[in-house]
Amino acid sequence: MLSATLAMSSAIVAAGCGGAAAQAPVFTLSSPDLASGQFDSRFIANGFGCTGLNVSPELVWSGVPAGTQSLALTVHDPDAPTGSGFWHWAVYNLPASATGLQRGAGNLPLRLPAPAVAGMNDFHDTGVNGANGGYGGPCPPQGDTAHRYVFTLYALAVPDMHAAAGIPASGTPALHSFVLNRGLGDKLLGKATFTATFGR
Repeated sequence: MLSATLAMSSAIVAAGCGGAAAQAPVFTLSSPDLASGQFDSRFIANGFGCTGLNVSPELVWSGVPAGTQSLALTVHDPDAPTGSGFWHWAVYNLPASATGLQRGAGNLPLRLPAPAVAGMNDFHDTGVNGANGGYGGPCPPQGDTAHRYVFTLYALAVPDMHAAAGIPASGTPALHSFVLNRGLGDKLLGKATFTATFGR
């Protein structure tokens, strides 16, 4: 299992390099609710054999790169035995002025700061996350080594990623991830990430 220190580490990928990037504030993402590097029962899914409360954890971030016009959040389990991992949560078009999401923001769309929209995840139509597009907590197969849940926040130089990329808000998490990591090119100004773990 990853150590808590490693699990909660944050990273920055900044556009450009050299002196300008070195002087920029560090773009960080973290969660007070996951400070131990592991999920407790509040944040675990309620379904597929898990009996958690399925509440989305509080998130905080800082050091958003200059020129950011919107932010996007994804939560992905790369260890899920699917061949493509498992997407647990996505929020797009968060305002650049936002500095975090309150606990439970992923459970009710009205709790997201406008004009943010909740994206699809891999619990679609299962009822685990309530309305489609909400937060779906960890629930790895019993007996698996603890899975990693990678939270990533993207800083974008566009106000609306869907308009900029020409994709629907109802698109799959994989399509959105392609756009965020490659399709928007230099409109990706930076990304911050941390990892928490859970096994049962």
